[in-house]
Amino acid sequence: MSHNVSLADYRAALTAPGARGPVVAAVFARLPIAMVGLSLLFYVQRVTGSFAVAGLVSAGALIGTAVGSVLQGRIMDRLGPSRPLLAASLLFAGLVAVAVVAVESHASTPVLLVLALGVGMTQPTVGSASRALWARLLPAGRARQAAYNYDAISIEVFFILGPGLSGLLAGLPWAGTGLLISAVSQTLGAIGFALTRTVRELRPLEQTGSKLLGALASPGMRTVALAAMGFGVVIGFVEVAVPAAATAAGHQPMGGVMLSIWSVSSVIFGVLYGMRPWPRPMHLRLPVLLTGFAVLISLSAIPSGLVGLTITLLIAGMMITPQSTAHSTALEQVAPPSTVTEAFGWVITAVTLGLAFGQSVSGYLVEHVSVSSAFLAAAAAGLVIASLVFVFRGTIAAGVPAQKKDHALAS
Repeated sequence: MSHNVSLADYRAALTAPGARGPVVAAVFARLPIAMVGLSLLFYVQRVTGSFAVAGLVSAGALIGTAVGSVLQGRIMDRLGPSRPLLAASLLFAGLVAVAVVAVESHASTPVLLVLALGVGMTQPTVGSASRALWARLLPAGRARQAAYNYDAISIEVFFILGPGLSGLLAGLPWAGTGLLISAVSQTLGAIGFALTRTVRELRPLEQTGSKLLGALASPGMRTVALAAMGFGVVIGFVEVAVPAAATAAGHQPMGGVMLSIWSVSSVIFGVLYGMRPWPRPMHLRLPVLLTGFAVLISLSAIPSGLVGLTITLLIAGMMITPQSTAHSTALEQVAPPSTVTEAFGWVITAVTLGLAFGQSVSGYLVEHVSVSSAFLAAAAAGLVIASLVFVFRGTIAAGVPAQKKDHALAS
């Protein structure tokens, strides 16, 4: 069930007993969420002079993140978040240090790729732990919904700031500055989060369901992951097509600015949408939001210059945060409580895989067909996946049987 939230609900959530320490630490842990991979890409490109090598290394980090978010989530569900986050943070810091040495030593591409995979896998998944924390700190209702909205909106803000900061830091005399600063912030933030009293006192819930499939044992969870993947696919297409459109128009620097602009509209509308979400039933909300997103993206295929494209992106961007929030909220309905951290990891993985697919296909289309074809393909992919989510909507409506939820929460 969804709830309308007000600004007072956000305040109640963020000032709840035990919330302040984790919230502050999570800011530093999640601020570099869009910086590590991009800073690594800029760093490798500056040192090697090859965009091909840099792109391969960046893709390795992306794949590592997709795998690591689920693995770390599953471990945290079984052991509690503190010890896994501390271990991941130390491994992450160590691997980043080794990666820096490898880049400076002009190591071979396979070595850089393996290290990038390791860096991605060990990035501490504070986002998953934070999302699970709200379910333990706040009772079901408007304050908890506001907390989920805050998580989605804050991540969007970090995605706005991250690329810009990475670009600025990449221009400094040492190209690895961005990677170092983002890694330090993420490591210290994650350690600080893990050591707060609230997080240390969290105990794992009794495990239920399939140990092999984990959260994906729930049919509704698989449908939510499908919706998240569709969301990632559409964004992946756009993240390549927009810079390509700006480059073709002779204004290459505008590409990043335009992507930041659509994120701004996403944050603003996300706050307003949380106050009166529509459609109310989650099993309808997921396919409707993805359909709306795909339809609005199709408008970007209409030739209108960079000004027209910016306007269409502003409009389409309004659908981003509502979808992120819906994915997070839906987990409460479909994921067994004992797998809630892993479940959010699957959402991250689904979005990441969708991004990788969308970016790769979009890159081919803008180079061999046209920029407009990439926007049309994004819309088509979004509509196809939205249709599948609609077909399987019953799995979300069914959710997790109440008796299972009650049993897990009681333990």
